[in-house]
Amino acid sequence: MKHPDDDNELFNRLEAEMTSDPAGDVVDLDKARSARTESADRAPDASPDSGPDRSADPSLGESDDSAPTLVDRAVPTQSGPGLIDRIRDSKRLDVLPAWVKSGPEFADAMRWLAGHVWHTIAFHAVRVPFLYVPKLIWRSPRGLANSLTRVARWAVDAEGEPLRQAEARRENSELYLKLSRQRDRRVRLRMLLTILGALFALGMGLFLVYGAETRTQVIAATVTVLTLGWLGAPADAPLATRAVIKTEVQKLTSDIVVKAMASIGIGQIASAVAKGQDGIKFVAPITREGPGWRADIDLPLGVTVADVADRRARLASGLRRPLGCVWPDADPSEHEGRLILWVGDRDLSKTGMVKWQLANARRHDIFKRNPFGIDPRGRAQSVPMIQHNILIGSLPGQGKTASVRVLACGAALDPSVELWLHENKGTGDLDSLECVSHRFVSGIDDDSIKYAADSLKLLRAEVMRRAAAIKKLPRDLCPDKRITRQIADKRSLKLWPLVGVFDECQNLFAHPKYGKQAGEDAEFIIKLGRALGVILILATQRPDKDSLPTGISGNVSIRFALKVAGQVENDMILGTSAYKNGVRATSFRPEIDAGNGYLAGATALPVVVRTAYLDDNATHAIAQRAHALRKAEGTLSGIALGEQSETPAGPSYDLLADVAAIVPPSEERVWNERIAARLAELRPEVYGGWKGENVTSALKPHGIKTRDVAGTTDDGTRTTRRGITRADLTKMIAERDEKRGAA
Repeated sequence: MKHPDDDNELFNRLEAEMTSDPAGDVVDLDKARSARTESADRAPDASPDSGPDRSADPSLGESDDSAPTLVDRAVPTQSGPGLIDRIRDSKRLDVLPAWVKSGPEFADAMRWLAGHVWHTIAFHAVRVPFLYVPKLIWRSPRGLANSLTRVARWAVDAEGEPLRQAEARRENSELYLKLSRQRDRRVRLRMLLTILGALFALGMGLFLVYGAETRTQVIAATVTVLTLGWLGAPADAPLATRAVIKTEVQKLTSDIVVKAMASIGIGQIASAVAKGQDGIKFVAPITREGPGWRADIDLPLGVTVADVADRRARLASGLRRPLGCVWPDADPSEHEGRLILWVGDRDLSKTGMVKWQLANARRHDIFKRNPFGIDPRGRAQSVPMIQHNILIGSLPGQGKTASVRVLACGAALDPSVELWLHENKGTGDLDSLECVSHRFVSGIDDDSIKYAADSLKLLRAEVMRRAAAIKKLPRDLCPDKRITRQIADKRSLKLWPLVGVFDECQNLFAHPKYGKQAGEDAEFIIKLGRALGVILILATQRPDKDSLPTGISGNVSIRFALKVAGQVENDMILGTSAYKNGVRATSFRPEIDAGNGYLAGATALPVVVRTAYLDDNATHAIAQRAHALRKAEGTLSGIALGEQSETPAGPSYDLLADVAAIVPPSEERVWNERIAARLAELRPEVYGGWKGENVTSALKPHGIKTRDVAGTTDDGTRTTRRGITRADLTKMIAERDEKRGAA
């Protein structure tokens, strides 16, 4: 135990030191006392070896009897962030909603509002003369009877009769007499007012009948009849029907979210909720965002957004909403446990066809983002194309080719872009864009595959040429050694953007003869052509290592996966570990969610997008505008100018003559599927593997249109399928031969 004299001795020594060294630093005695106390408190716990190394620091005393060494400055202490820091780090909410600050979204909202108002006005305007007015006239007698009944009941105070009768049954004579006297006073006044009103109405009626002009009489009669009709409307049969029936959706509340989250099978959440704790924390109030509700949630420690996304179907069940309405997303600006839960009013698959923003545009700049579709919240989503390569994959029939059309049409609307289109399916999905293409092929035969492989060889050589050309450009024109708008506009440099589209590329890369080299060329282009203005758009329905080389799938920067079969295909398109991180294109429903997919690389985090849709007619209209624009600016080239390619686009055969040979004159109408089977027997090396749609695509350039043809199947069933008439075939052959003879 310390003796009080020890403190006195310490203060005496300090005072002596301060007196002997006037230039010395001022020492805080309170700090010295606290330091002495702390050292004394720690002393019993110290071991002989735990003290400071006095030999290493001469400033320390040689013995325990030496004077203590005092620190001449305060030791910095750790503390939490101050008030200003907390305010500075807080998140400020937008003053205006995002859709107000976005020009396209604001214009789209105003268009919707104008359409809604116009629809409502037109709906009722059409029904006024033919429905509403006849209804009012029909109900006017009932309205007159209702009006007279109400006036009579009011005049005799009928509304108070039940109360008076009740008091009479209770034999409360005093209260009954009081109510009766009150009724007598009311009835006298009301009867007087009723008689005066009736006399006034009679006078007005006589005046209108005998003294008013015809116009006044008509107006008065119309107003009276319509008013009586309005008063005669039954309570359960309103006059006007609703122009728009609003879909009532249950409001999203914190209780609903907590119960749903507790039911998805995550132990940390379920146990916290079961113990009466929140389990999850709402960092902001649940609000409306677009056509749905948004909840910002902090998940329990150790739970990630991927864990919740993995149980999206269970979450939708807990919320009692369709699967296409529930979309859990991460917040890229926050930690991994911050969940943004958006619950839409209706299923994304039921939003209908999404209109492409450039469907009516005259031109587009490929150096800007290309509109692609909308996300579940209705926000427009776009894709950058310059300095990127794009991979699209899905099962057949899920909207893959429609996505390719949107990207190809965006590139076509920029007259500086050179288009190389390869549709290796043979159905003619991209035929409308042939008029703006430098190179074009549509087919699944070996010659078409060879044509696509040759294009990749040419693109590889073009990448090498461009690399050498950019290297020679001055720094002021090309400081970043990549293609810019300014460089692309200088046609003399021949460094304009070049977009190569390869639809159904699995038929190319899996080809036994051309596939290996094509894969190597594509990988080379993807790795080096990005900064040189060469863009590849690859679409496949079979994403595996044989039909889609890993060097290609591992280097593309933008990926779009519609419905795929499993985890392997999912990660082949969206990247390694995408499935593990909750980005699962396997969750989309076949056919129901056609057009919905995960878009990765175009935004900070993968986002679900419903792509815009362009049918063949819309694509043709865009292609014609693009052709006129390119013709005006002199940028048409290759196939678009009618030039013959170095490699033929298809096999050399006379299709019309072959079809005429296998369709006898006695067969006036024939199905395309039977034509395909007969052609395969006639020339298996040329037509082997053809189906009915291949015949349709092949005959279309010759002006022969398919139509519904009635016939009988092999088992005797009578049905209608797509086919041609022999008269159309012979007519086209005759016209072709006539033109050849004239030439």
